[in-house]
Amino acid sequence: MSRLVATLAGIGYLRPAPGTWGSLVALPLAWAVHVLGGFWLFAAATVAVTVVGWWAVARETAGRADKDPSEIVIDEVAGQWIALWPVSYGAVFAGVGFLDLWPGIVTAFLAFRVFDIWKPGPVGWADRQEGAMGVMADDLIAGWMAALVVAVAAVVAHVPMILGS
Repeated sequence: MSRLVATLAGIGYLRPAPGTWGSLVALPLAWAVHVLGGFWLFAAATVAVTVVGWWAVARETAGRADKDPSEIVIDEVAGQWIALWPVSYGAVFAGVGFLDLWPGIVTAFLAFRVFDIWKPGPVGWADRQEGAMGVMADDLIAGWMAALVVAVAAVVAHVPMILGS
């Protein structure tokens, strides 16, 4: 069960770039959860994925020489979902569909992948930690950084509309 969770039902075995595949698969899953229950269900599902993912990663990395196997992608799902929080919340707030905010979805995906691959500052620090902390925390922090990019981009994109320009 832990391998099924950690690899997102085998998505982590796709090559090349399993982390990117995990992030891509996270997008339609996010849409589905949002459609089922809006932002609050999506936020709760993100917490649940994080907790269950942490458990699965701890089990799958215990005693292994490779402390962050590339097939583990549940961390990408958790981080990508955090990056999508402004999209989900914005859709509910504006009374539009999740997919109507597709520029935010694209921004969330690209920003998350950049932070996850580049590992600036706190993302790199988290990545150097041992065990599940090192696997999960870097993606969670990358997700928060990407969410900030999405939120700022939304403000910049919508301020002219708000000001009537």
